[in-house]
Amino acid sequence: MDKLISFAPMEGITNHIYRKAHAAHFQGIDAYYSPFIAPNSSHKLTTRELVDILPENNPGIRLIPQVLTRSPADFLWCAEKLRSLGYDEINLNLGCPSGTVVSKGKGAGQLSDPEALEAFLKEIFKNCPLAISAKTRIGLESRAELPRLLAVFRKFPFQELIVHPRTRVMQYKGTPDEEAFSLVLEGSPFPVSWNGDVFCEKDALEVAERFPETHAVMIGRGFITDPGLSCVLKGLPRPEKAVYRSFAQEVFEGYMREWNDKKAVVFHMKEFWSYMIGIFPDAGKYAKRIRKAASPEEYLSSVSELFEERDIVPREEWAFRRL
Repeated sequence: MDKLISFAPMEGITNHIYRKAHAAHFQGIDAYYSPFIAPNSSHKLTTRELVDILPENNPGIRLIPQVLTRSPADFLWCAEKLRSLGYDEINLNLGCPSGTVVSKGKGAGQLSDPEALEAFLKEIFKNCPLAISAKTRIGLESRAELPRLLAVFRKFPFQELIVHPRTRVMQYKGTPDEEAFSLVLEGSPFPVSWNGDVFCEKDALEVAERFPETHAVMIGRGFITDPGLSCVLKGLPRPEKAVYRSFAQEVFEGYMREWNDKKAVVFHMKEFWSYMIGIFPDAGKYAKRIRKAASPEEYLSSVSELFEERDIVPREEWAFRRL
């Protein structure tokens, strides 16, 4: 596929440990996006936020930090901090559908008031030292909101507008609105990229064929389930099972090095496997064993059994199975 490929962030999974391991084992990602930073009036990054975006923790990776805020001052402070770390682009989160986020007027909540959104964008574009991209939805409650939002967006020189073609109320349910995405593409003065429901090579190719003007395809759950999909999309051979096993081991060892809490490591690896188990057929008993693991030793034993007794079977359409 000739489109750029980006890796969407997922809180609790795609941190610097995961990204570093993924980049070391799988090719094809043009840009990784960090889980969002949430700056506030204290103008201090949390230790977790800083560690996650430090360049030395993301070697050889094109990382674009994502920021969630409704405050121009907090956004601009964060942009200056990122500039000091060597970043050249900042991504604004206008798409998070979480109730706690939206209730504060952040994420997709900013789409509810186009006039306030325009004032916010005017301030940050006037003073930001970095290129600004954004990830958004097509409205809060209805596609009917989209024309007004587009009128606002098109007043500003976005580096890229990444569109998840669902409204906030849809969350991740229902079918992405392709007609709405076409409206965003039509006559856009900046690059527009697709995000949503790309779980396999077939899905990505269909997006590229349906929307040839699309700048990039952003994938989240599809890569977390099949991290080797990035190779396939760039025309490279699908990695061998041993590569997936090495990748999972590196993620585990990364957590073990950085955290003192072994139970927390096992918990996070359970979340990791709640997605990646989807590329192993008939893996119910292995998923159950991983879910019940109470120590690193039990976890490693369960994963070892899975890799030894089951093969990876890529499919055109993934049936996601959560642990």
